[in-house]
Amino acid sequence: MDDIPKDQLTGALRRGSVKKHVAAIHVSGKLTLLQRKLSNVLLLNAYDTLITNQVHTIDARTLCLMIGYNSNDTDTLKASLRGLAETVAEWDMLDDQGQQEWGVSSLLSYARLKGGVCEYAYSPALAAKLNDPKVFALINLNIQRRFTSGHALALYENCYRFVRTGSTGWWSLDLFRRLMGVDESEYYAVYKHLNAKIIKPAVKEVNKTSNIVVEPEIRKQGRAVTDIRFKIKENPQLAILNIDDGAGVRRSEVYERLRALGVSDRLARQWIAEHGEDHVAEKMAYVGAQRGVKNPVGYLSVALRDDYTREAAAPAVSSERAKVLERVRDLVAARTPTQRDADRRLFLSMIEDADARADFERHGWMSALNTGAIRAFWEELEPEAFEEA
Repeated sequence: MDDIPKDQLTGALRRGSVKKHVAAIHVSGKLTLLQRKLSNVLLLNAYDTLITNQVHTIDARTLCLMIGYNSNDTDTLKASLRGLAETVAEWDMLDDQGQQEWGVSSLLSYARLKGGVCEYAYSPALAAKLNDPKVFALINLNIQRRFTSGHALALYENCYRFVRTGSTGWWSLDLFRRLMGVDESEYYAVYKHLNAKIIKPAVKEVNKTSNIVVEPEIRKQGRAVTDIRFKIKENPQLAILNIDDGAGVRRSEVYERLRALGVSDRLARQWIAEHGEDHVAEKMAYVGAQRGVKNPVGYLSVALRDDYTREAAAPAVSSERAKVLERVRDLVAARTPTQRDADRRLFLSMIEDADARADFERHGWMSALNTGAIRAFWEELEPEAFEEA
């Protein structure tokens, strides 16, 4: 095809810019919500050296903290890594010469846990596709963690990469069901069920949670629905967190301090874009004031995520309260991600005072206005939890 003059090409092959918009990697939707989040964190961690390095590493505890796993729950981490290695990524696109290219690869070529470090790799072909912003869009972690449904996050990932074109293009229902991970279900072979249980809830969460708004459209053959596409536009209320080329950010003092701490270039820029330099600097000061922190990057990740404040470590806090807060942190860390989410929702439903509720929403289990209630709540779950404290 390289020998064919352009004036003899027809249709899409003549439009060189099409390759910028047609490209897409489809990943099986059978991943759980946590596995999908794990996949995005691993990619973010590896992104700066995706092509130059064959193997990538990340501290396993940091990885767990960024995803929301219990940092000691290695079985869940192993199962999630196994799931990524068993998951297929498939692409079908025009290459730089206008030729159609189809490819398939496991999402991770291998993963290994050893000495507290997670080591992993991508196949060279997949790494090249993931590294190309025209082909694959990095998912912002601050938006990712808002999702509570794996189907909604899967829909978001598959729509977000088409935000510049305004539409996903038509997908057959068979492909869509595969992207949502329900292709082997006879129940979801019926469009009425697929629409009620998968499409509508996923669209609702994407539009409420993310920086884009999607609207489904269907195509029929007779009475049967055969294809679906999603119109996409930016959510004006949440069109935030876009990361620039990094030139300005990399000159900042906060960026240099993050890099010195061991934070990757991409993650450092993302944290600054998400939270602002002053906020990141505040959390770094908070982490620096803690004693015996063995994993400052992981601690900083959680401090930013849960908005830890210096109040929890201030000298004015009594020794007893400090011990109670420390014990609460341990209790929370010992719970599974699902349990932690349920605990938080349950406690929040029990708060009647508006100020106390707002304080818990901002500070979580470190909420100063709810210290007594928090202790009582955890004593209900663990009757002997505070004996030492």
